Amino acid sequence: MRQILQVNSLMFLAVGKTIVAAVLISFVSWLSGRQTSLAGFLTALPLTTLLALAFSQMEWQNAEQSVDYAKSVFAAVPVTLLFFVPFLFAKKFEIGFWQCYLMGCVFLLIGYFAFSNIVKIFT
Repeated sequence: MRQILQVNSLMFLAVGKTIVAAVLISFVSWLSGRQTSLAGFLTALPLTTLLALAFSQMEWQNAEQSVDYAKSVFAAVPVTLLFFVPFLFAKKFEIGFWQCYLMGCVFLLIGYFAFSNIVKIFT
């Protein structure tokens, strides 16, 4: 009986996390068609990190692990900004959205591998 309750609570947590994330993403996406600056500001907030940190703490109840997680996100934020570099030059070089998107993904991959190798050197 205890295992059934444990499985049910884990399933409820997973469904709850999915619903909260989906609603948040859908709202910001909808808002981007009406108020782009507010949608951009909300997206720039670490909404995913806020949710993921809270969900992680609720699920694992491990403050040290959550703090380490937050530190790793902090260190990775500058690297993730590489995704936006092609969008900054889209008009100047007449690059379309999907080309910017693809190049941003490539820059992210390159940045991730560079970042992970640098972290290995210093740890």
